[in-house]
Amino acid sequence: MESVVNLQHSHCNIALTWKINHGTSSFFFFPKTLTTKPSCKAGPFASSLRSAQRLPSPLRPDVAPDSSSTKHTTLLVETFHEHQRLKALLQKLINGSCPLQLLGEDGDWTKDQFWAAIRFLKHTSRFNEILQLFDMWKNIEKSRINEFNYSKIIGLLGEEGLIEEAVRCFQEMKSHNLRPSLEVYNSIIHGCARQGNFDDALFFLNEMKEMNLAPETDTYDGLIEAYGKYRMYDEIGMCVKKMKLNGCSPDHVTYNLLIREFARGGLLKRMESVYQSMLSRRMALQSSTLIAMVEVYAKFGILEKMENVYRRVLNSGTVVKNDLIRKLAEVYIDNYMFSRLEKLGVDLSSRFGKTDLVWCLRLLSQAGVLSRRGMDSIVDEMKEQNVPWNETVANIIMLAYLKMKDFTHLRIFLSQLLTQGVEPDIITVGIVFDANRIGYDGSRTLDTWRENGFLRKAVEMNTDPLVLTTFGKGHFLRNCEAAYSSLDPEARENKTWTYHHLIDLVFKHTECSLSMKD
Repeated sequence: MESVVNLQHSHCNIALTWKINHGTSSFFFFPKTLTTKPSCKAGPFASSLRSAQRLPSPLRPDVAPDSSSTKHTTLLVETFHEHQRLKALLQKLINGSCPLQLLGEDGDWTKDQFWAAIRFLKHTSRFNEILQLFDMWKNIEKSRINEFNYSKIIGLLGEEGLIEEAVRCFQEMKSHNLRPSLEVYNSIIHGCARQGNFDDALFFLNEMKEMNLAPETDTYDGLIEAYGKYRMYDEIGMCVKKMKLNGCSPDHVTYNLLIREFARGGLLKRMESVYQSMLSRRMALQSSTLIAMVEVYAKFGILEKMENVYRRVLNSGTVVKNDLIRKLAEVYIDNYMFSRLEKLGVDLSSRFGKTDLVWCLRLLSQAGVLSRRGMDSIVDEMKEQNVPWNETVANIIMLAYLKMKDFTHLRIFLSQLLTQGVEPDIITVGIVFDANRIGYDGSRTLDTWRENGFLRKAVEMNTDPLVLTTFGKGHFLRNCEAAYSSLDPEARENKTWTYHHLIDLVFKHTECSLSMKD
């Protein structure tokens, strides 16, 4: 069923501030002066003291200050003013001023001001203004037409996918008789390839060779990654051959990339061939490569290889994301290997702590085989460790009792939801209605939900998806999907769906379906 819960994304504003330590600079503006208090009585050391007072002292006010101190003070003042100018410029940009207009009004900017404005335009996604601002700034002072500035602008445009602008800047760079570097060519080649313009990418690759710039592994890696994006796996093989013919041997980065791309494409034989080549060369496997291998073995349900590579992931100390764990768990569930869920949960717990997913896996390992004793043991363990219930825990237990038709325990757990601080979700509602179909009286539960206003709340699905993988969608959920999909798109989107609305829709749809059969 399509999601009926709207998520709002929040945006963060980053304010850049400059901090000046005023206390430090005051020392240089107001140097201390050492004075000696004359003695009233002449002592044996009086003449020596008078002689010492006649000697020039670096701390006396009539002596010129040290030149290094003056330079330091000047540098601090200049830095302070530069920071103030940058702060003022950024504030104007934040307030919505046009950078081109500001540059025109100021007459010129320092390189720090210019690159600060460029970074601001990048962070605010105003990429179309970057090249305009660069053109204006470099034309003020011709010495700015240099390889460094062009390289930075081309690299930035290429990263953001503005390849037409990057190519235009690249051609302009060459028109000034500036020699593009390897990094500049890579930016252009990779940018074209990422957009699927492989003819242009290969054109610039050949031009690069004509300029006596030898492509490096990074050049070819960008092409391989782009070919993988467009599922052009034969072209990947040709690219590797061309790479070797041009005297550029693939390194461990290239081999890792090849494994990941073949894994994502589901090309197991090619993936394993590259993997064996890496082993023979004793090259290191990156964690992202191992994860890609685990995912493809899980996709095809190849248990032994999936588990072997997964152990390597754990031993490498890589933080494993929940999505990967769920993919492994789905393989075990599909093969009715519920005991492996317990082991999976214990392994995760020992390395990353007892997360909600760990408790979910361990409970499913017992609920999947309908073990009351096993579920009670997990619940007791949670209680001892002060682990609160959530929707996933409650629904796993209640689905198991529903499957066992143990209405006594089902009623007990439904009554404990509020005391355990668990608010029902769409899975909980489905459990009650599915139980009603096979003889359970859920009227008391529905009355309670109606009285406390729960049925007027927006529909939510807070249960871990592994629960549905284990128990399947019940009769009520399948009817929800059918009823919801029968509506026009506008009717779905222009309404906040509450549980009350959804229940009414299901019953109306069911009655309509029955009348059509009659």
